[in-house]
Amino acid sequence: MSATRNSPNASSDIHDQTDRTDRPSREEAEAAVRVLIRWAGDDPAREGLVDTPSRVIRSYEEFFAGYAQNPRDILARTFSEVQGYDEMIVLKDIRFESYCEHHMVPIIGRAHVAYLPRERVVGISKLARLVDAFAKRLQIQEKMTAQIADTLEEVLQPLGVGVILEATHQCMSTRGVHKAGASMVTSRMLGTFRDDPSTRREFLSIVGHSSAFSVSNN
Repeated sequence: MSATRNSPNASSDIHDQTDRTDRPSREEAEAAVRVLIRWAGDDPAREGLVDTPSRVIRSYEEFFAGYAQNPRDILARTFSEVQGYDEMIVLKDIRFESYCEHHMVPIIGRAHVAYLPRERVVGISKLARLVDAFAKRLQIQEKMTAQIADTLEEVLQPLGVGVILEATHQCMSTRGVHKAGASMVTSRMLGTFRDDPSTRREFLSIVGHSSAFSVSNN
């Protein structure tokens, strides 16, 4: 199977090329966590909390790893030897964890990503990596849905793209209205997925209505 590399669009999205030059130091970040602990009413110097600032910062490095990735680069390596395959490609039930940009609490859900290839396909793991690259940032679900679909369309230039995200938001379940169990569904359909009802129906059928719209925190 032959592989090619595509050139990412020169006009890169600001979300993909976040300027890291003004990033605070680790020491400054840990000091900020100590301030928050004090504001919450506890003592950051007590035994159980003395190492918490460093643990929080290590966690944040994992939670927000997407800022260090360019999603277009994830899709750069494609394959053209597919024996004429021209049917829909779907990767469903991609679990993701993100963080609400309004309250910085978890958004936990599943993504279903599909595209109808024109000439090239991408390794299946790259679709999951693309979801993670956008999920591991401060997000709102609507924006994340559009980012995944638009990047897939831009880099692969397929005949169509379909993306559905379903997620529970802890900004709704653990604060505010306290509506545990409510899930939010967003979608973006491009190309044939938007214009051809039969393509869209096939995608929704593959995803499965009964199981696709059930999201848990597990």
